[in-house]
This record gives sequence, structure tokens and C-alpha cells, in this order.
Amino acid sequence: MQRGHLDDLVAFLAVAREQSFTKAAAKLGISQSALSHTMRELEARLGVRLLTRTTRRVAPTAAGDRLLHSLGPRFEEIEAELAAVSELREKPAGTIRITSTEYAADELLLPRLAKLLRDHPDIKVEIAVDYGLTDIVAQRYDAGVRSGEQVAKDMIAVRIGPDMRMAVVGAPSYFKKHPEPKRPQDLIGHNCINLRLPTHGGLYAWEFEKGGRELNVRVDGQFICNTSAQMLSGALAGLGLTYLPEGRVQPHIAKGRLKRVLADWCPPFSGYHLWYPSRRQSSAAFALVVETLRYRG
Repeated sequence: MQRGHLDDLVAFLAVAREQSFTKAAAKLGISQSALSHTMRELEARLGVRLLTRTTRRVAPTAAGDRLLHSLGPRFEEIEAELAAVSELREKPAGTIRITSTEYAADELLLPRLAKLLRDHPDIKVEIAVDYGLTDIVAQRYDAGVRSGEQVAKDMIAVRIGPDMRMAVVGAPSYFKKHPEPKRPQDLIGHNCINLRLPTHGGLYAWEFEKGGRELNVRVDGQFICNTSAQMLSGALAGLGLTYLPEGRVQPHIAKGRLKRVLADWCPPFSGYHLWYPSRRQSSAAFALVVETLRYRG
């Protein structure tokens, strides 16, 4: 059915309910002559008379009465649903799906979203931990969390955390048997704990920089895992050196459970950002999540 035919039925319902072309035209915001023309065209198209017109009133015929009672409730249901959807635009509600690294989820997302979820029971947040550069549009995520350098140019990026540093650490028990590396190239001779990336199944290359010189080192070792929690546990168990965000390992460094090396090769870099497509329609729930996570220094 064409869109114009639906408009004709809406016009018919207005006339049948008001039993007046004058009142119905005023309600619809059109002229009385235009409304009369619409009704004549609708009756001609259906091949049946829908309205009985007298000088004093307009009343539905038997066919018109049937149409009124069958279509009326259905249009009311549609109007009610549209009103409900419109209300959701004002009332924060719905599910927000975010893909994130494990560290960002633990340190940034969960602590800040906890209060929001308590205060807004109609909002749901789903967090999927993923170290790959997920296509959030194809995978139907609302947003992703990655460091600033990894955000695509056609995305909106909102900073949600301060600048970060990475850290190479190992347990004291490991360093009793192995010398401390003095430069990134020395890692080639060390037992290193690797992170398996899901995107292409490869291992994450450790990134270093000093004096404008950048190095990516592909390390080797006995222990390979796919979460930062496993990497940390492996390092604490003395299985080798690992490469993790400074904030993740600092409490263990402070207590002497881990020792840091190559700190001068790990300068600060842009912290985590929430990123999403520039064409995304912002719901009240999504806007609230963004403002809750926004980093304010």
C-alpha cells in the first residue's frame, strides 16, 4: 500500500469519528475542500461508499462503520507505539554494547558505569573484551574503547582516561636467573610472556620509543595467553617478562612482587578513548554513557 493511501485512511477515521468535515479538517490541519476531495477519491478507489453526507452531519455507511471499527484500534496501537518510542528518546533506556580491552574495562568502564547503572535501571551495558581492532559497525557495537592512536579517522573519539605508559616487568625470582635487559633488543634472549591477538591470530609486538627512535620487538617465550590478567599472573609466577599498562603492574612493583625494566624506553602516549561512528544517532542512554565516561582531567 502506498503512503498516500495510509494518509487517506487516517483522514477517513477523522471524519468518521468527528462526523463533521469541518471538525475533521481542523484536526488534520487541511482545508475542508481538500478533505472532501480525499474522501471522494478513497471511495472511488475502494468502489464502495463510506460516508453518508447530509446538510447537518456526516455518518459512516455500513461499509464505513466496518472500516472504522477494524482500522481504528490498529491505528491507535500504532500511535501508542510511536508515542512510547518518542518517550524513550527522552528517558534513558536501552542496551549499549561496547568492545574494550580488559584493562580499560576493569579500570575505566566498570568503576564509572556502576553508579549510572544503579541510577538508571532501564539502561543495560554489554562489554565485550577484545584486543583486536574490531569493526564496531559490522559487529553491531555502539562504541569501542582503544588508545588514541588506534582510533580511525572517520570516528568520533572521546577521551575517557589520562595519558598512559606501558611497563616491562618480571618477578624477582626471574631476575635471579636472568640479567636485566638494558635495551629492547636484549629481549630477544629473554623468556617473554606473549599476548595472542584475535584479529589475525598473531602475537602482539612490544612497542618502544626513545629519543624519537621507535622499535617494535617481536619477543618469544614459553607462555602465550589472550588476556592481560593471564599475562600478569604468569609474570608473578616467574614465568618471564611481560608488557602491560603501568597502572596494572604498579601495585605489584610497589610491594616488590615485580621489578620494572626498560622504563626509559616506555614514554607516555595518548590514553584510552571511546570511539563511535560520526553518523551514529545518539540516544539518551548512549549520550549519558558518553558523558559518564568522559575524562575531565
